[in-house]
Amino acid sequence: QSQLVESGGGLVQPGGSLRLSCAASGFTMGDYAIGWFRQAPGKERWGVSCISTGGSVTNYADSVEGRFTISRDNARNTVYLQMNSLKPEDTAVYYCAVYFGIWCPDPITLSEWNYWGQGTQVTVSS
Repeated sequence: QSQLVESGGGLVQPGGSLRLSCAASGFTMGDYAIGWFRQAPGKERWGVSCISTGGSVTNYADSVEGRFTISRDNARNTVYLQMNSLKPEDTAVYYCAVYFGIWCPDPITLSEWNYWGQGTQVTVSS
């Protein structure tokens, strides 16, 4: 069974940092582009960042550019999202998902993504 499991969320003060992990099982994560998404209460889920199969191409939403860094360790079948300078508006459930392609799609259409995990809660609050 192919699946993704997110971890690393928690409560952090504004300006703090967290590193999220997305671990894959049942398939070779290195064959596909991987994306991170988030969904705040009452709002739609949207794309935060994406990384190509080899990690050479990364994309970020404007609101996180310069603060978040996506990376991958294909040997460990894991993708990471390093989040720095966190703001209260970053509060959301964060999800990872698989795109069945080498490169990140543009634009991002949620229906094209697969193996959604259960998500990990990130709360930024003082």
